Amino acid sequence: MIINNVNESHKITDQLKEYIEFYEMLSMSIMRFIPLGTKALLNFDTYVYEAMKGTLESILVLIENGRINDAYALLRKFFDISLINVYVNLYLKREWNLDKFIVEKVQNWLSGKEKIPEYKEIREYIASSSLKVIQKELSKFPYKVIRERCNDHMHYNFFGHLLMNTKVIDKDRNIKLDQLSQDIRYVVLLNLSYIFFLNPHSMSSADYLDYLDLGERPPEGLQYEVAPFIQTIFETLIRAEAPSIAELIKNNSEMKLA
Repeated sequence: MIINNVNESHKITDQLKEYIEFYEMLSMSIMRFIPLGTKALLNFDTYVYEAMKGTLESILVLIENGRINDAYALLRKFFDISLINVYVNLYLKREWNLDKFIVEKVQNWLSGKEKIPEYKEIREYIASSSLKVIQKELSKFPYKVIRERCNDHMHYNFFGHLLMNTKVIDKDRNIKLDQLSQDIRYVVLLNLSYIFFLNPHSMSSADYLDYLDLGERPPEGLQYEVAPFIQTIFETLIRAEAPSIAELIKNNSEMKLA
């Protein structure tokens, strides 16, 4: 039998490398924003996005070694952290105030004293918030099917999924990689649609703080400039897949999105 490695020309490898680079840049760019409501000295989302980048890197290695089944198991993890990222930021925004300076539930999660809620509870919490307008638009995408597909691979619910981790030659391999590629794209879309709507400042360019670091007064409105790498993924992913979400994000902030 021949090892059933991915065809190097398949788009999924370049796609994963693009998202890996994006989350690395996002991790660095949001480090300067210290979230209210925790004892963290640095923005904990820096580590969240670094972890998301790491999971994507692991998926890439698995794909390059012909392990589609394991890649789907990791996509389930990436799906989970994508929503946890949204839930924690939303919870802090809704619960923090001057009388409750430390949001205990989030601080307990950060310090390992409390587990994050289950998937269903997270979804319900998002649905009861300002993010419900984004959730409504995202409901047009097959997220339930994607999650079920991830779970089927995680638990070997079908023998065919087991074979996708072996050296058996599969004439439909590229079709399955196409599906995985689309599933990854949609999960990244979910994460960024929520986060950019909830935290528009996460899209900002570093130029504003660069002026302050130099002891200079930033030009008027510079704080609303969007980082080029954010603008790129906004166009190529969010606007391309969900123009209605792109407009909701634009209209929800003063950020200068093209």
